[in-house]
Amino acid sequence: MYRDTGAPNVPGWTSKDDASLLIAIQSGDEQAMAALYDRYSRIVYSVALRVLRDPTSAEDVLQEIFMQIWRKPDSFIATRGSLGGWLAVVARNRSIDALRRKRPSEQVDDLALASPYNLADEAERNSMMDKARAVIQMLPVEQRKTLEMAFFDGLTHTEIAEMTGDPLGTVKTRVRSALTTLRKAFRA
Repeated sequence: MYRDTGAPNVPGWTSKDDASLLIAIQSGDEQAMAALYDRYSRIVYSVALRVLRDPTSAEDVLQEIFMQIWRKPDSFIATRGSLGGWLAVVARNRSIDALRRKRPSEQVDDLALASPYNLADEAERNSMMDKARAVIQMLPVEQRKTLEMAFFDGLTHTEIAEMTGDPLGTVKTRVRSALTTLRKAFRA
């Protein structure tokens, strides 16, 4: 867990520069490591927290970086810049790597979702139904009523003729004319 001692240095190391601390860490000096941690842990943690926006993940990055320094203190090359700047860059890069590991490997657009329906067929069917409704609404009232009775109420031509009092031939002609108009609309 991240610890903020509030002290910039461990006693005995106040006057030591970063290079001296790294040399002491190479020989396994734990006090030198503590001094280095106290000097730079705030910077590393704040950079990691800013990128990750998660205290636990930022603490993990902090621990990884200081474990790397403990194991390989010579990984920092002084001629490339300051130790603090190098640690901030390492913290940023490790944090970005951590974010990438958390993200799904596939883009959301590339995921295939299982569906019991064929969505393309459903969309085409809905489009055709909308077109049929529009054409049916444009039919003359007698044709529309006769067609609705035949197809939506399930009545036979004879039953429609009996209910409306229209001759059977007229009912058949109205249904045939309505279907012809629908067929023409779908071919267009």
